[in-house]
Amino acid sequence: MYKFENLKINTLDDKNSISEYKIVNIRKNQRNRRKCVTTIEGLADDLDLKKICRFFKKNFNCNGSIVKDEEYGNIIQLQGDLRVSVKNFLISQEIIDKNKINIHGE
Repeated sequence: MYKFENLKINTLDDKNSISEYKIVNIRKNQRNRRKCVTTIEGLADDLDLKKICRFFKKNFNCNGSIVKDEEYGNIIQLQGDLRVSVKNFLISQEIIDKNKINIHGE
């Protein structure tokens, strides 16, 4: 996996750091008996979610979309169970701190 550049729309100040973002929830939702959907919610608003979703689709060989929700904000949905891969990507690219990620359904 290579280093992904320019994920943030706005650069962070010295006052802000990755640890000040809210908690990111990664869930696996069962669609039917064999199919499932991975949802990622709680990512910061200054991230380019289209680029992140495009990266997931290309490197994890799945389909995905960004859904706008009134309660949770923007949610990335990916086909398949990709919870561990998504978590490793978010940590390796320093998008979110390891302690701020919750994986549900393990």
